[in-house]
Amino acid sequence: MDMDGVLVHEAQAIPGANEFLAQLRGRGEPHLVLTNNSIYTPRDLSARLASSGLEVPPEAIWTSALATARFLDQQRPNGTAFAVGESGLTTALHDVGYTLVEQEPEYVVLGETRSYSLGRITQAIRLIDAGARFIATNPDPAGPTPAGIVPATGAVAALISRATGVDPYYVGKPNPLMMREALRAIDAHSEDTTMVGDRMDTDVIAGIEAGMRTVLVLTGITTRELAERFPYRPSLIVDSIADLLDGL
Repeated sequence: MDMDGVLVHEAQAIPGANEFLAQLRGRGEPHLVLTNNSIYTPRDLSARLASSGLEVPPEAIWTSALATARFLDQQRPNGTAFAVGESGLTTALHDVGYTLVEQEPEYVVLGETRSYSLGRITQAIRLIDAGARFIATNPDPAGPTPAGIVPATGAVAALISRATGVDPYYVGKPNPLMMREALRAIDAHSEDTTMVGDRMDTDVIAGIEAGMRTVLVLTGITTRELAERFPYRPSLIVDSIADLLDGL
């Protein structure tokens, strides 16, 4: 399941989310909370969810940073990277044996950060122009804050692409790669798994392309009317995750 818009909204637990998670634990159902947010480590996110009253252990959280690190480890083990991001990304890269360097990296890896540095972006542009491969944790163009939207990874990736003429490879949702890695993490099969999300263009399409059933909840940014505009449909649309309690 997705996190923002499904379990929490602006740091407040969505009614029914805690009961839903408790039912999953009580039934012994393997599950993961997925997020394209690469700022935080799973331990950080677990603590943030706990402050909202939700019990999700770190091992039940899968981030785009973890998926990106796993992908790089499979492609070029023990490689080098120039990273633009926060501890969620740098910790994931370190944990798979990657070395973070400032010169001649094999990869430039772009993630989300609270404040993008023009100096770091410029350095990323020059390294890519010199031949480094370009990876981005996710394509989300903007993220919500209480004060309004802020530019996210996809927007900064577009800036770098425009300057270099090089498009990144996006690892996070809706890339089915992230979903397959998540399935592998809980030893699950797509035909027996359901993706629950609040966005048609990331959560639902990622689930569909990975061969899962999909549930759209309306506690995020998507309305029923907006969902009808897409050329694909989720398996089920519900008002909130609370409506899935009886379904379990």
